[in-house]
Amino acid sequence: MARIETDREDLMREATGLRPRGELRMPHSDTPVIAGFRSDDRCSLYFDADRCYHFDADGRLRRAFVDGHLYRTQGTTLARLNRERSAEQTTLLRHDLTDDELTLFVDTMRERVRQLLEAFENRTAAVVQVVPADATFPIRLQTALHRVLATDAPLAAPYPTRRR
Repeated sequence: MARIETDREDLMREATGLRPRGELRMPHSDTPVIAGFRSDDRCSLYFDADRCYHFDADGRLRRAFVDGHLYRTQGTTLARLNRERSAEQTTLLRHDLTDDELTLFVDTMRERVRQLLEAFENRTAAVVQVVPADATFPIRLQTALHRVLATDAPLAAPYPTRRR
């Protein structure tokens, strides 16, 4: 993990692991949404430099970065990981979300996804660019957003733990 993070100035250029990736202009917003796919069909949504969600191919949340906090699925809840830095090291402090915190987090995430899907379906969101060019990107994105909203289990399986 990087010791010092920089603000994401150009997510479209920096998200090279997402192929394809697209820049979307939303109504009533100056900040573009960046959406993209990994080779195994995992979808990522960057609403801005401080709010992004990463899903598995089934539309379940794997990781998120919201308001300066990293979140990671534990299967049944999310762990909020806060970075504590010193000159020598960075330590992650973990807090597993309570049921109420998890419900609020998932509801907020789904509302963001719902608004994006609605803007897409109402044609008020515009695809500004897609890299690399991919004519199927809008349909693929709509399918992924529907998948996120349709899943009864909003969290992906937990990450495997490290063996020492």
